[in-house]
Amino acid sequence: MIRRTTRLRREYLYRKSLEGKERTLYEKKRKIRLALEEGKPIPTELRNEEAALREEIDLEDDNTAELRTHIDDEYAHADEKDPKILLTTSRDPSSRLTQFVKELKIVFPNAQRINRGGQVISEIVESCRSHDFTDIIMVHEHRGEPDGLIVCHLPFGPTAYFGLLNVVTRHDIKDKQTLGTMSEAYPHLILENFSTKLGQRTANILKYLFPEPKADTKRIITMANSADYISFRHHVYEKPAGVKSIELKEVGPRFELRLYQIKLGTMDQAEAQNEWVIRPYMNSSRKRTAL
Repeated sequence: MIRRTTRLRREYLYRKSLEGKERTLYEKKRKIRLALEEGKPIPTELRNEEAALREEIDLEDDNTAELRTHIDDEYAHADEKDPKILLTTSRDPSSRLTQFVKELKIVFPNAQRINRGGQVISEIVESCRSHDFTDIIMVHEHRGEPDGLIVCHLPFGPTAYFGLLNVVTRHDIKDKQTLGTMSEAYPHLILENFSTKLGQRTANILKYLFPEPKADTKRIITMANSADYISFRHHVYEKPAGVKSIELKEVGPRFELRLYQIKLGTMDQAEAQNEWVIRPYMNSSRKRTAL
């Protein structure tokens, strides 16, 4: 199993190393296409390669003409099977963190929760690979308050690190009459305001934690981005007989996420390349947003 994982990882890194060559070739063909469409002469530096490149362009269709990267490969087959998620915590979790993770187990369908115990991260990742888990979610705390959430996609990444803020568990909500029932149906997702390339990347990381819902599901999960803070809300709705409007009830938990790092690898790989990291100067302008 270790040899197979090493081989697959090596193949993945090889595909990733080809991106520079593929991007150069893609840019050359794009320039030739643009020149042909606008009726302009072929750029001087490409005239020696024009015949071979035009032959490749003629053989391409709408799908093969698009540049694909290792980022596309990470979730290329995500729709073929339902996600299988492992939920765990930092060591020696408080009662509040344990309660929060129990509620997250119901939020994410097909999730399994384990006690961290004395297991190291590399053991957890390897065990999840061998048992066909698609993702690992690890929740951290500071002085009894959940403050961090890590989403690690398997088998090769990416790994997204989020800060957790304003956590309100279902257990914390005092007015129990306003709460909806804790449904385990596959939820409909509402992803709002993920407009940039990084925003779309983050939306993919989050949305592929959920399987495809049925059309009649009355459970809704909303993740709305505002100034790089992602608000997570969990509701169910009911439509009383004879009434046109619907009744929306919060289920909980609710919290905010703040992305601060994406790594091109799994959480056990300290040497993995950073795809994106928040920097201190990013906070210098309130108008500047990443997602």
